[in-house]
Amino acid sequence: MDRNITILLPVLCGLLFPCKGLAQKAPKDSYSLFNPVPRSQMREMETDRPDVTESPYTVDAGHFQLETDLVRTIKEIGESSETHTVLINQMNLKIGIANSTAIQIGFQTYGRQSEKEYDSGSKTISDGHGDLTFRIKQNLIGNDDGSFALALLPYIKFPTSKYEDSRFEGGLIVPMQYKLPGEWNLGLQVELDRLKDQDEQAMHTEFLQTLTISHSIIKGIEGIAETYYTYDFKAHQFSNYLNAAIQVDVARDFKLDAGLNFGIQHTAAKHYFIGASYRL
Repeated sequence: MDRNITILLPVLCGLLFPCKGLAQKAPKDSYSLFNPVPRSQMREMETDRPDVTESPYTVDAGHFQLETDLVRTIKEIGESSETHTVLINQMNLKIGIANSTAIQIGFQTYGRQSEKEYDSGSKTISDGHGDLTFRIKQNLIGNDDGSFALALLPYIKFPTSKYEDSRFEGGLIVPMQYKLPGEWNLGLQVELDRLKDQDEQAMHTEFLQTLTISHSIIKGIEGIAETYYTYDFKAHQFSNYLNAAIQVDVARDFKLDAGLNFGIQHTAAKHYFIGASYRL
């Protein structure tokens, strides 16, 4: 009998202690906005910036992430006018509400727009706060593991801008990412939008497709190269872009970035920006 107990005790301990450990570590699906994921279980910080391709990963439940263009300048050449815009703190607040679901609130704190008419030569300057955007990101695959991730990101933009003539806009974004060997990341995105025409109040439907690749340049600094195009179904017009950016890991939950978004065609918009991302 004593010999049997001696044999059984190690077996029982081996069975009980792992079970106890599992019981103490709750599955991530059990966390929510009001029951945050412990910091030890949080995913690596992923951002939707600085490239156009969005990240398919969500913010962990119960946590917040603020991403912003600290400064962005935009030059647009239309059929009847040329527009120069400066944006200050074009922010996106991301809130994790479940393991695979996050809401996002976007707002332009300040914008200044200068528009010059070709025919008359007249110049109009306006400024003030910008539009309000509401988005929901739902990860479908690969949020916590695997080499492939995919999400759905529908959005609607409310015309609250004081510096430009805007309308309700909306669309659906489908971002994807592959983790390749050698710590390379390949991102893709397809998007369908209903947008306001640049020079008038009418609306048009636009398709966007992106391809981006990123890799560490040195420790803590990531290089990003991207190409994408848009197709305006109303004007039957393609616009092609080349993007380049760097993102610097200042701290575990704080990143800085800078880059350009260069339209190849004469009429395609050209962007220059610096930005930041911070996670709580």
